[in-house]
Amino acid sequence: MSQKPPTPAVDTALAIAAQHGNRPDALLEMLHEIQHRLGFVPDAVIAPLAQTLNRSRAEVFGVISFYHDFRRQPAGRHVVKVCRAEACQARGARATEARLEQRLKIRTGETAPDGSVTLEAVYCLGLCAIGPNLMVDGRLHARAEGKRLENLLAEITS
Repeated sequence: MSQKPPTPAVDTALAIAAQHGNRPDALLEMLHEIQHRLGFVPDAVIAPLAQTLNRSRAEVFGVISFYHDFRRQPAGRHVVKVCRAEACQARGARATEARLEQRLKIRTGETAPDGSVTLEAVYCLGLCAIGPNLMVDGRLHARAEGKRLENLLAEITS
């Protein structure tokens, strides 16, 4: 039986693993670096990475799926993270999330078909007293409602 030729993503993942000495205890660091270089952790790297680290595919997949910061698909050009923690919910986060879904025409956890934006849920951005809070492309935004929210939406949809 012939093996499939390695893809550039697999080559990248295996090179990163080699830089970490193919140590199973460095899996998190490897996955972070893979995502940093590729923009996501493709499913195609799971089996070769597992084999290289002498782990099961389930173990590698389990780490990827457990940590919310790892993505298995490319993100949009803009990434909007809406806080769903209790403090933000008490300050109107559900309405903010509903407005985002309506205006972006996607549901939380999705990327727009044109690749323009990804909407994700997070469970605390650390600004609990001044919610509802968003993170847009790595920048925190407090009190993300009303005119502030509309201004943010205008920035990412233009």
